[in-house]
This record gives sequence, structure tokens and C-alpha cells, in this order.
Amino acid sequence: MPRVPAPDVAWSGSGDLNTAIAWVDAAQRIVVLTGAGVSAESGVPTFRDAQTGLWAQVRPEDMASEPGFRADPAGVWAWYEHRRALLQGVQPNAGHRALADFARRHPGRLTLVTQNVDGLHQMAGSEGVLCLHGELRGNRWLDDPRGCCDMAHAEAGAPPRCATCGNLVRPAVVWFGESLPIDILGQAEEAVSACDLMLVVGTAGAVYPAAGLAHMARRIGARVLIVNPAPSELDSTAHAVLRGPSAEVLPLLLGRDRPAGDTPPAAAPR
Repeated sequence: MPRVPAPDVAWSGSGDLNTAIAWVDAAQRIVVLTGAGVSAESGVPTFRDAQTGLWAQVRPEDMASEPGFRADPAGVWAWYEHRRALLQGVQPNAGHRALADFARRHPGRLTLVTQNVDGLHQMAGSEGVLCLHGELRGNRWLDDPRGCCDMAHAEAGAPPRCATCGNLVRPAVVWFGESLPIDILGQAEEAVSACDLMLVVGTAGAVYPAAGLAHMARRIGARVLIVNPAPSELDSTAHAVLRGPSAEVLPLLLGRDRPAGDTPPAAAPR
């Protein structure tokens, strides 16, 4: 049988890309954790890239924390409107689409967990995405909503507010100093505890507790495979690393771009 060619993809570990494909095909439960690198391949500025230009002199903590928002709600809201504007016209790339396509072809086998807030996975067609850090395009109330707080009828402004109590509307993202959504993190941990393969894609592996999911997968005996063009802090945790852009590697790994009739070799024992 023909083997999958990948001249631009480097492998670190015992085996090659076809070994990784065999791992995917043998896995009954796959968890994928994606990070900013996946979105960057679609042209989405990273968090720090978004601080260029008019925002070059601001501190991240001032733009992405509850104290910063309370101190300058108009300024922080303007910065998030700027970040939302940067998403206009951005489309999912081949990596996003490969994940969505795999999930459609294999119902129940793949759980997608993301640190990204741009919604590109959902735009590509992925369902049930576990967004650890929230969603940039969404909003929520700054303080616990009272009975008078109705998002559909929030008073227009920058930011909008409840016309009755003055409760402010804020972006639905996780800020510095805030905990991840307990239910979302719990679902991610539950999926990892049941998986036999975890793909860590496009993340430096420096942000916790998200990065801790890879360590958890390794502890429970699942294979851990990293897809990233550059070294990450999780490389030593992985069984193998595929060096390459996710938009090139994931379609090969998950089946969209495999040659017709290709059958990967049987998976090697762990």
C-alpha cells in the first residue's frame, strides 16, 4: 500500500507520520487541544499581536482583567471591539476543517478542546467545542445578573449596560485572575480521562490548567502527540512530535488528504 507523503513534516519520536496515522485509526477516544497557533494560520492576531498600533503602550493586565475593566470600561471595551474587528473576514483553515470533517465521519470519537476564543472551530462546523477561555464574539454580565438584567434589551453604549441597575456588559472571555469555567474544564478532564490518544495542536503549552490536560493524558496511559511548527513546553510529555503547520499536518493525519486506498500500518503497542 502507498504510504502518506509528507516532505515538509518532521517527526520526532519512534516512527513517522504513518505511525501517527495508525495511532489515530486505532484510537477509540481522541481528545484534541488546540491553541493560538492554529488560529494564527488563518491570520488571527495572537493576544499580544492585538496590542500593536494604538494599543502598543497598554499592559495586558489592564485590558484583560476585571480590575482593569472596572477602572476603564470604555477603554477596555474599545480594545475588545478592535480585536473583534480583526476577525472580520477571517476564515477557518484546512486544520479547522479537518477536525470538523473527522468528527462528522466518526461520531463520538473526538472531543475538541480549545484555548482559542475566535470561534473558528465552530465556523468550520465543529460541534460541542469546549472553549476553555471563553468566546470573544460573545458577551456576559460583569456582575451576577439580577432579574432586571436582560442581554437582549441592554442599553446601548460602550460598553452596554442594564438600563435598570447599571450592570455592565463585558466580553465573554476568561481574564487574568479568573478561573476557567468549571463545567467546561470538568467536561475536558472527563474526556481526557477516557481517551487513548491526545493531540496537542498549535500551543506553546505554557498556560495552565489547559496544558495540564496533556500531562493528565500521559498519566492515564493515553498516547500524546504534538503537532506544532516550533518546540513547546509539552514536547517532553509527548510520545511523539510532528513539526509542521496544523493546516498541513491535520488533513494528512485525520484523513482528508490521504491518497485513495491508503491503509496505514497497524498501530504499535504503547
